[in-house]
Amino acid sequence: MRVLAVTNMYPTLTLPTSGTFVEQQIKGLRQIGLEVEVVFLNRQQEGGSVYRGLGRIIDSRIKHFEPDVVHVMYGGVMADLVTRAVNNRPTVVTFHGSDLLGEHLSGFVRKMIAGYGVYSSWRAAWRANGVIVVSKILQDALPKFVNRSKVRIIPCGIDLNRFQLLDRKVCLDRLGWDPNCFNILFNGNSADAVKRPYLARRTIDTLLNELGIHAKLQELRGVTNDEVPIWLNASDAILLTSRHEGSPTVIKEALACDLPVVSVDVGDVREQIQGTEGCYIALPTHTDLAAKLALVYSGSKRVEGRQRMQRLSLENIAHRLADFYQELLQSIPT
Repeated sequence: MRVLAVTNMYPTLTLPTSGTFVEQQIKGLRQIGLEVEVVFLNRQQEGGSVYRGLGRIIDSRIKHFEPDVVHVMYGGVMADLVTRAVNNRPTVVTFHGSDLLGEHLSGFVRKMIAGYGVYSSWRAAWRANGVIVVSKILQDALPKFVNRSKVRIIPCGIDLNRFQLLDRKVCLDRLGWDPNCFNILFNGNSADAVKRPYLARRTIDTLLNELGIHAKLQELRGVTNDEVPIWLNASDAILLTSRHEGSPTVIKEALACDLPVVSVDVGDVREQIQGTEGCYIALPTHTDLAAKLALVYSGSKRVEGRQRMQRLSLENIAHRLADFYQELLQSIPT
């Protein structure tokens, strides 16, 4: 089977962490034997002009590659344009988070731009032959006019060969972290208001000043995917304070490394940590987040999360995607 994958997020030399979850999904599809050609639209570097003539670009790639399925791996304007341009084979769109939920903490201009992106996502979801969302919260965010029979919940997979248990002391030494400190990993750019870094920092202040725990926030940004397992294994816990998420990949990667998770109730985190002792859902307040981290501090250093993540391996998720492609091919008249 041939798949034309269209994405506006993909790792580059200048932005090695951009769209790693898309790259990994494509890696999984190739590992199970699918031919995948990638159309990468570098939105971050070229801006909105990257979509100019997109219909012609997709048409040219289809004539050259002759895919069975066109899979748009993010929503918004890109998905709207691609689903409008392709009418001679099945189209699939995957929605990951802000493309359906919008942005509410990034200022008026950004909020308006994101709002138009959500509207574009609605049109793409209505037009596409198949819709994938990475969590139930995104399924609920789809407008009522989108036929639910064509929607599937399929989270992004994780590379269990990469994200595994490593020697913690070796990882601490490599990063130069204090082994006597309670190192808390925070996956969020300080400039991204949706991640609520102020809440994470205030939580650490509460641990230090009110609970007397020598804690430090280790901010994960600008780190290549190959290096992330070292950060996870060096950490004592991972903290998530986001205003909204779809299915945060880093939480699944943390669980694959048996790292305790403390998170607000966002995306599918509750589902992913369910039944894993030593992981906690907290209220979005610095006091409750600090209290839950204190439980991690006084408890076991590691949790039993890796076994639960087997179902989300790259291979298992790739097979679910391939099954959906095949279902669409069989249901659409040729």
